[in-house]
Amino acid sequence: MSYTNGLDNPELYFQNKLYTGNGSTQSITLDGSENMQPDWVWIKCRSAVEGHVLFDVARGVQKAINSNTQSEEATSSNYLTAFGTDGFSVGSSGLVNANSETYASWCWKMGTAFSNDASATGVGTIDSTGSVSTTAGQSIISYSGTGSAGTIAHGLGAVPKMMMIKETSGNASGGNQSWSVYHQALGNTHFIPLNSTEAKIDDVDFNDTTPTSSVFSVGVQNRTNSGNGNGVYIGYIFSEVKGYSKFGSYVGNGNADGTFVYTGFKPAWVMTKYYSGSGHGWHMQDNKRDGFNYNNHRLFANTSGAEETSVRMDLLSNGFKYRDNDGNGNGFNYIYMAFAQSPFVNSAGAVPNNARWLWNLCLYFQYVHL
Repeated sequence: MSYTNGLDNPELYFQNKLYTGNGSTQSITLDGSENMQPDWVWIKCRSAVEGHVLFDVARGVQKAINSNTQSEEATSSNYLTAFGTDGFSVGSSGLVNANSETYASWCWKMGTAFSNDASATGVGTIDSTGSVSTTAGQSIISYSGTGSAGTIAHGLGAVPKMMMIKETSGNASGGNQSWSVYHQALGNTHFIPLNSTEAKIDDVDFNDTTPTSSVFSVGVQNRTNSGNGNGVYIGYIFSEVKGYSKFGSYVGNGNADGTFVYTGFKPAWVMTKYYSGSGHGWHMQDNKRDGFNYNNHRLFANTSGAEETSVRMDLLSNGFKYRDNDGNGNGFNYIYMAFAQSPFVNSAGAVPNNARWLWNLCLYFQYVHL
């Protein structure tokens, strides 16, 4: 099996990093085998109630948005202070570096500056700027709302499968706006808020139009394109890349041998959301906070709560599965986004990884095979 046109080394474009705060300033070095200069850094305090904070090169350092609130962008010299060649630096804010508190960070690299003057290029109708990696299928796109339905260049050269849009400033219609998430499994007529437990919602955030390999569409809706024409927006846009990223759906079975979800790689990071009903949050799990199966440590993208250890997930050599009802409700419909630690099969046809060790309740290790 060949992974032609796939990605052999995901660490060039995505890495997880855990660290402990010192209450002052510090530089955080990613500990992957590859040096990676991140362009998007998502940080969450694990040990205390603190909001999620997201930083990116399109908006610049010291500018944070929260995945768990509708709040617009906040600026502080004590937030993330620099994107380094192999990590990032933080100030003393409790959101990123309180003394003795523990943190998880998730880092993506785009790397190529992007700018599109829609009237000059004829691509889209709304200007956009940002950073893009066509190799990894991911871009950060900034644009200003016009109050009229339009199209926006994303730079990927492939059809986006998931898009996360947030108004960062402008107070469209005089108030902070929810996140709007497009996912291919929900279709172009629905969005789902990242900052809440709501189910999918039928609205015109994406103008009831599927994105193309060059542009995505926005309707006249304040979450994605302010009606008063002065909202500024950031979008995190993803196409699928074999061996690196997957944006799909699954149906839970409600038991301890949960639905297996095939990704084609060993996941480093997985986020899932039940979308057919409300009351269920965005589960976030990764390969750093346990290091073995079961993977118990969970954060929610939509809350400021500290880390929980109440859900069990296996991160396997070619996918993932929940080991209980949470994230795996019987007959429940879920969407997910996942990024790889390593591909199941690389471009040379080799299998470079195995499933993780399992730590079970009898306190012994057992190797897990699919």
